[in-house]
Amino acid sequence: MSNLSGSRGIVILYNKVKLYLLALLVAASCTLLADSLKRITSLVQDLLFEHTERNLPWLLIILPSVGITIIYFTRKYLFKKKQNKGIKEIYETIAGRKQMLPAYKIPSHYINGFFTVIFGGSTGIEVSTVVATAAVGASVHKKGNAAIMYKTELICAGVAAGITVLFASPVAGILFSLEVIAKKVSRTILASTILSAGVAWLYLYWVGSAYLFNFAIQPWHWHALPYFLLLGILCALVAVYFTKTVIITKALFSKISNNFIRVNLGAVLVGIAILCLPYLYGDSYHGLNSILEQSGQMGTSYSFYFLLLALVLIKPLVASLTLGAGGDGGVFAPSIVCGALLGILFASLCNQLLNAHLIVVNFALVGAAAMLSAAIHAPFTAIFLACSLMPGGSIIFIPIAIGSFSAKYIASKTFQYTVYSYKGKSLQMQLARIIARIKYS
Repeated sequence: MSNLSGSRGIVILYNKVKLYLLALLVAASCTLLADSLKRITSLVQDLLFEHTERNLPWLLIILPSVGITIIYFTRKYLFKKKQNKGIKEIYETIAGRKQMLPAYKIPSHYINGFFTVIFGGSTGIEVSTVVATAAVGASVHKKGNAAIMYKTELICAGVAAGITVLFASPVAGILFSLEVIAKKVSRTILASTILSAGVAWLYLYWVGSAYLFNFAIQPWHWHALPYFLLLGILCALVAVYFTKTVIITKALFSKISNNFIRVNLGAVLVGIAILCLPYLYGDSYHGLNSILEQSGQMGTSYSFYFLLLALVLIKPLVASLTLGAGGDGGVFAPSIVCGALLGILFASLCNQLLNAHLIVVNFALVGAAAMLSAAIHAPFTAIFLACSLMPGGSIIFIPIAIGSFSAKYIASKTFQYTVYSYKGKSLQMQLARIIARIKYS
């Protein structure tokens, strides 16, 4: 009996050691994948946008069509009409032993995420990176002959490395893998994600990394707490609006059988919006940086308030149109941008109307965290990710936590689904009834 238990212990130890070695391999591969996609997308997006806006601004209308048309043909001919479902593909793979993220998902999401964003598709590369790195983990699990039970561990290891690189936050990478992807915690999952995030963090330490937004956070005051709480509630409502907009838009576009119309209808609408509001181009991080720079000079201008309100309401719509037309991406970047813009608008209005003396940049960061938390129902991820977005972000850890938890609570009570978890047909059925009434009235 002791020999059997000893042999079993050796087998378990062997499988765990193999798991952690494979996790290191996944981490190294996904770190390079995520870093290359981040750098090349940012570089090409900025160059293309600046050149077009300066010399041929009318081209902004058709650039999204160019990007999504390229994606359509790559899916049709290069990837044999195989569709990308985003993070839902990861859930399906984790849920079933026989389900597997095929290796083609790595180049598919990498290429399509790149072309979506550089040509102005109003989303980001975050979800493309998450699915591509998850596919790396799944492929290594299959090729490395790891124990069946460790598939989730290697998928989470890939995702942890990807998020760590994108936001220079190993804690956010670990928490996103646990909170959003695995939705559970075990010793092996935790160990695999920590190893992977550690490798990605060491890489960033070696090559260097910059903050996404280079605006220093300032110390906060207790009198601002009610305002942070109210901002969290507002972010929750906008996040629910965003989630429902994505679901309804995708349902509408799925009913368009003509591929040319489906691709170009959404893309041209996105292009028109970008021509009117260039801040909407691509992931909009450049636009948010510009807005933050202007907020000090234009904080009392009603035209500035109108611009912010328009961006908060239209960014979710153009992101939804991008996804409905066939672009590759998700709600990560639009949520961060919308939340920050709402925070700027809220703080600026309170300062002018109530003489509240709120620090605008602090509210921008809290808004980004709250909106992301409400959009993906992941407050812990949002808190630590937000702390890494700007220098000194951890100074306002408590306001970020208040905004994130209040936003997630209100959003989940208002609408229990995210774009990742929505499976039901209720909204589509309601939409079908509305269309039928219009058609036959």
